[in-house]
Amino acid sequence: MKKIAAIITTLLFTSISINAQKIEMKKVFGGYQFTQSEKTINANQMQEIMKGNQEALELITSAKKNQTWAMVLGTAGGALIGYPLGTAIGGGDPEWVLAGAGVALIAISIPIVKGFNKKAKNAVELYNADVTSNAYNFNPSFNFNIKGANLGLTMSF
Repeated sequence: MKKIAAIITTLLFTSISINAQKIEMKKVFGGYQFTQSEKTINANQMQEIMKGNQEALELITSAKKNQTWAMVLGTAGGALIGYPLGTAIGGGDPEWVLAGAGVALIAISIPIVKGFNKKAKNAVELYNADVTSNAYNFNPSFNFNIKGANLGLTMSF
């Protein structure tokens, strides 16, 4: 009987915690860090998590596109800045025009990163609002059933 009670208790707490897995946002340098159940998650994982909420999924998908473009532009800009700097450090004749182009690419990527942060934050807020409202809808009822010499417990939700 103790095993059955332990199993039922475990199932109850598991089902309640499954319904209430909000995504946490923490402000960090350059944007937000997203976590769920104390594990850091990225945009790909958030897309998977948000599949049940169409509006949040559309926002995080759009945010992920912004993130991809920002990474491409930022990486290219960094390379264009790094090459002339490396040439200058090595004693060669650097092409400073390349460094200027790199600065321009990085400058272009900054508003794109801000767009990612804004869309991702809005997606998480939408998702969390939906999770919170569904968590409050979890209203289980328990009934004891007796049939002959058997005793049972049923949970309805």
